[in-house]
Amino acid sequence: MRYLTLVTNAYTAAANADNAIAMKRYLRDQFEHLGIKTPDRRYINATIKAQHGLPAAADMPALIKALWKKPEREYQHAAIDLMQQLRKEWTAADIHLFEYMITHKSWWDSVDNVVSFLAGPWLKKFSTAQPAITNSWINSDDMWLQRSAIIFQNAYKQHTNEQLLFRYIRQHAHSKEFFIQKAIGWALREYSKTNPGSVRAFVDSHTLAPLSRREALKRID
Repeated sequence: MRYLTLVTNAYTAAANADNAIAMKRYLRDQFEHLGIKTPDRRYINATIKAQHGLPAAADMPALIKALWKKPEREYQHAAIDLMQQLRKEWTAADIHLFEYMITHKSWWDSVDNVVSFLAGPWLKKFSTAQPAITNSWINSDDMWLQRSAIIFQNAYKQHTNEQLLFRYIRQHAHSKEFFIQKAIGWALREYSKTNPGSVRAFVDSHTLAPLSRREALKRID
């Protein structure tokens, strides 16, 4: 797979052992790292693109999964970067690839980027598919899919489906899971930039975890 080789060779050459130690520690030793910081990774990606273009959209599922199987975390972020750049060529089937990225090697850094830059925009583009997909996520036993359902509208602003957002939050309002409590607060905080009155009314009329409430009201109080 030509593009995989290009990325692997460039990333290997840019590895920094000292950075890798700190980056691994930052993600609680969940993943190995090459030690390539985000600005450097993006510069490498841009250089590869300038010299070789982008991979064909048809090759992306295999390339994404190959990058996802690599142990170093930078390769998963490379996959997200590449898929984002092919946004104009996304198809209805790509949501299955995004779900794979959410549910494999899951941690907040990858999940939040997949949702923010891939799944969230996809669900806006293919809006008729939105209810069925996000309902399946919120009802899943997978905590990362639940989080994705709560935060996928974070950048929607005035296009936020308030009823859907509040329903998903109510469904998991009593969760003890940190990443769900944080997601609830984050989603409400983002929506408060557009509709602070609705968020204030919702928070005041529902029992939320202290973390969720605190995060939700950061831009209101």
